[in-house]
Amino acid sequence: MKEFENDLGPLLRAFFPGEETQVSWGAGAEGPGQPAGGTGAEGPGQPAGGAGAEDPGQPAGGTADVSCIFESGGARLCVFGTEEFVPGEFGAGRLALKNDLKRAMYRLLSQKTGKQLPWGTLTGIRPTKLAYKGLMEGRSPEELAAWLQKDYYMSREKAAVSLEIAGTERALVERLPKDGLPLDKTFALYIGIPFCPSICLYCSFSSFAIDACRDMVEPYLDALFFEIEKTAELFAAEGKKPAAVYFGGGTPSSLAPEQMRRLLRKVKSCFDMSMVREVTFEAGRPDSLFGAGNPGDSAAERGYGSEKLAILREEGVGRISINPQSMNQKTLEFIGRRHTPGDVEAAVRLARDAGFSDINMDLILGLPGEGLDAVSETLSKVRALAPENLTVHSLALKRKSRLYLEWEKYRNLSFENTREIMDAAYQAARGMGLSPYYLYRQKDMAGNLENVGFCAPGKEGWYNVLIMEELCDILALGAGAASKRVFAPKDIRRCENVKDVGHYIKRVEEMVERKAELWRKQPAREF
Repeated sequence: MKEFENDLGPLLRAFFPGEETQVSWGAGAEGPGQPAGGTGAEGPGQPAGGAGAEDPGQPAGGTADVSCIFESGGARLCVFGTEEFVPGEFGAGRLALKNDLKRAMYRLLSQKTGKQLPWGTLTGIRPTKLAYKGLMEGRSPEELAAWLQKDYYMSREKAAVSLEIAGTERALVERLPKDGLPLDKTFALYIGIPFCPSICLYCSFSSFAIDACRDMVEPYLDALFFEIEKTAELFAAEGKKPAAVYFGGGTPSSLAPEQMRRLLRKVKSCFDMSMVREVTFEAGRPDSLFGAGNPGDSAAERGYGSEKLAILREEGVGRISINPQSMNQKTLEFIGRRHTPGDVEAAVRLARDAGFSDINMDLILGLPGEGLDAVSETLSKVRALAPENLTVHSLALKRKSRLYLEWEKYRNLSFENTREIMDAAYQAARGMGLSPYYLYRQKDMAGNLENVGFCAPGKEGWYNVLIMEELCDILALGAGAASKRVFAPKDIRRCENVKDVGHYIKRVEEMVERKAELWRKQPAREF
């Protein structure tokens, strides 16, 4: 029953964001299995728990907002006192039953709240996979658009953007075999650097403030270099070559210049880079590029230099990220970023001077106190910088972020992201000559919306496309990195590295063995 819980719980929260809601699950007298136990779908800061599974044979309802009792021949769904029986089979037909339950729950919640969600019943992180799969099967865009709206209650606008993105992804992916690199012989390579100038309020990544742990940076790089060497040997033995390389984190440009150069050269010396389409390096925090000075000084006072950017160009990086998240100074201070909008502008100018013609900028919609006017001001300032890529994120309240852990301190603030705000971002991006090319979602996103990447023609991020559609293996190295091996569309197996930097350093040989074990299994499928 876990798979039902993972879909219906988030759907309930999407209709009641930030509110305390409860779901209970159970089995009727003739239903399958034993009660699954309670699952709380509580709001931020609330203890886990919930109503618990109901006793077998009792009617649906109880004290939970939503209850689902599995019976012979289907499931009895009760949503805020309104009951509906959904016929279906729990065994071989469990997927169809799950989708029918989601549709029934959506209808009942929509009736109660008067709301319609932009993505309908979809709660997974890759909604565009449906459109991509349909196009690959030869179905027409018109047929797919009607299907997405009818079967998943997706809005017309989201169905259209899903198909637009799927078409772009399909064209990119079909180029790889034509260029001599079939998907079963390639992979996406991720290198994680878990250090940042400071930790943002909303951040849930495995990141550490670099000033507080500089004595761990060199030991971390030593361990990472070992993992790079050993996994490169493993993949070379299988004849696999990377198609895209992504240095993320954290903020990789938090490293010292000579450390950045050593890292880039290590990757190039270990992996066969002959088929690499792009190398991306996140310099997302402008303050990670600063020279000497103190936080709060102007860019000029800090001796803002171009040394790191020059190293990136010299070592073959073609795509970088410079991510303001907001161009509102008050917001930047509140979320814990130690740079100004002016620093962002200076960083982009320096990147242009260094020769970068492919710059991504990240924005977050739904930050505290930012409504349409504040977001529009940010979009206007970003437009003046003319990035080739713009990634628009909807704020997600993650359990490991300070925002979530200290929710009582922030719960009275506005975290607003609406369709109107998201539409403004789409319009601004298209006004810059950028089109959407990849998209994903996260649980508990402001406005139940999405993260979407826009790009200028020919500037699509290969790494983003490959990992979003899970079309090839992903080799992810460093603390907290998660690798994936794609055996088949529904058989994707993971192995994860430990998140703590100290544990990673001590256990790096184990991290290598985890990957060796995964890739010793049966050969990957033919694509």
